[in-house]
Amino acid sequence: MAGQEWSRRSFLKHGLEAVGGLVLAGPLSRNTIRRWGGSMKRFEISLAAWSVHRMFYGGQIKQIDLPELCRKEFDIGGVELVNSFFPSPQYSYCKDLLKRAADHGVKILLIMCDGEGDLSAADRSQRRQAVRNHRKWLDVAQVLGCHSIRCNAGEGKAGDTDAINRCAESFSELVEYARPDKINVIIENHGGFSSDPDSLLAVIRQVNDPLLGTLPDFGNFPPQVDRYDAVRKMMPLARAVSAKCYEFDESGNETTIDYARMMQIVLDAGYRGFVGIEYEGPNPDEIAGVKACQRLLARFQ
Repeated sequence: MAGQEWSRRSFLKHGLEAVGGLVLAGPLSRNTIRRWGGSMKRFEISLAAWSVHRMFYGGQIKQIDLPELCRKEFDIGGVELVNSFFPSPQYSYCKDLLKRAADHGVKILLIMCDGEGDLSAADRSQRRQAVRNHRKWLDVAQVLGCHSIRCNAGEGKAGDTDAINRCAESFSELVEYARPDKINVIIENHGGFSSDPDSLLAVIRQVNDPLLGTLPDFGNFPPQVDRYDAVRKMMPLARAVSAKCYEFDESGNETTIDYARMMQIVLDAGYRGFVGIEYEGPNPDEIAGVKACQRLLARFQ
C-alpha cells in the first residue's frame, strides 16, 4: 500500500510538471486560462434598462423583451430594471418576466426606483408615504430574485444636515422592511444631495446597516464635484456600479469620462460584481451606443 501511495503522489507531481511546468511554476496568466476555455473576468457586464428608454417609449421594445435583448443582441447576462417600465407589478407578470430571464440565462439584478416620493421631504407624512411607495418594489425584487433596489435620496441640498437626518430615518425603515429577504437598499448619486458623496455617505453612516449601500454612477455629478474622487469614496459600500456613457471617439474611448482611470478605481476597491452599461448619449441608435460602451468595458475585464 505504501508503494502504491508513493506511486500516486509521484504520478501527480510529475504529471503536473509535464503540463508545461505551468501549475508548479506559479499562477496562470489570464490569457492562458482564456485560451483553455476558462474565465478570469474581473467583473461581469449588465445592461441598465434605461439605456434603451427611447426604444421603450417609442414602442419598439417592452420590458418583458429585455432578457432576450440582453442575450441575443449583446450576449450580456444581467439586467437592471426601471420601475416605470413595469406595465404591472403583479405577481403573474413578475413570474413571467422571471421565466423569460431564466430561459435566456439572464439575471435580474436590481430595480431602479424613481417617482415614488421624496425620502427626505420636510413633511413627515410625505416621507412616510414615500417609504410605503418603495416597499412594493422590495416585494417585487424578492419575487424576481434581485439583490437590490436603487432609491433616490431626495431633493435636499448638499450638506443639509436636516435633510440628511430625515433621509436616514426613511432608509432605516426601508432596510428593516428589506431585512427578512436580505435585499439591499442602495443609493445612487442621482441629483440633489446624493450627488455630493459626503452627504450621501453621511446618510449611510447614520443608518449603519449592512443592507444599505451605494450605487456609484460615473456621471450624475455637478461640475464642482471631482467624479473620480467621489466614486472612490462611494466604492467601499458599492453593491452595484453604473457605467454612464455618452459619446465615443474614433478609438472607442468615452469622451467625457476617463474609463481607464474610473475602472481602476472600481477594481482597486475590490469590486467584482456586475458593472451596468447606462447609455445616455445623443446617438438615437441606442443599440449602437450600448455596444460601444460594452466594447470599452471589455478592455478592463
